[in-house]
Amino acid sequence: MKVCTDACILGAWFARKVPNYATILDIGAGTGLQMLMLAQQTKARIHGIEIDLDAFRQLKDNVDHSPWKSSITIFPGDVRRYQFPHSYDFIISNPPFFEGDLVSGNAGKDAAKHSTTLSLQQLLETIDQWLSDSGSFGLLLPFHRLQEVKEIAVPLGFHLHETLLVQQTTTHNWFRAIVQFSRTPDPSPTEHTLSIKVDGDYTPEFRELLKDYYLAF
Repeated sequence: MKVCTDACILGAWFARKVPNYATILDIGAGTGLQMLMLAQQTKARIHGIEIDLDAFRQLKDNVDHSPWKSSITIFPGDVRRYQFPHSYDFIISNPPFFEGDLVSGNAGKDAAKHSTTLSLQQLLETIDQWLSDSGSFGLLLPFHRLQEVKEIAVPLGFHLHETLLVQQTTTHNWFRAIVQFSRTPDPSPTEHTLSIKVDGDYTPEFRELLKDYYLAF
């Protein structure tokens, strides 16, 4: 689970937006994929927190061996109880996807994929606590939870600014949604779509988005 296509899309999508941010937080940093992708495009100070100690050890190793280690600080622990040094201009998260679904029995995989330690409600409440007044946040979610995240975010004072709907091929249904919310109202939020493949090959749009990160491109 160190690298998956939809997580790469998440990192690349927001890496285009981060140059104007001074501080960034990655909640559930995993092994550092999003942090390292964002670090390539910004001078911001990037913080990340990861609760799983095995993942955190890999995260530390990846950061320590990267050219961007001077701009990245990582913390082990539970984001619900952690006291960060300041608020953040941008918060990114690839949170546990599933609530109430069948778990695998593998504790590490279940913590990463299922909200056994952090529900979507708790995640957004934590983001509300640490996001600056003018900040925004971005999430990767299963498509079927798109309406749910809106219903949680709005009572907390967040407004949807942008949505990216992702499908495996042009003939598949949407399976992922990437959303960006802010405390600032947006009278006309935008919606984009992305197909990963067509006719067995990557689409031009996918190649363009990931060209700075995929060596094969």
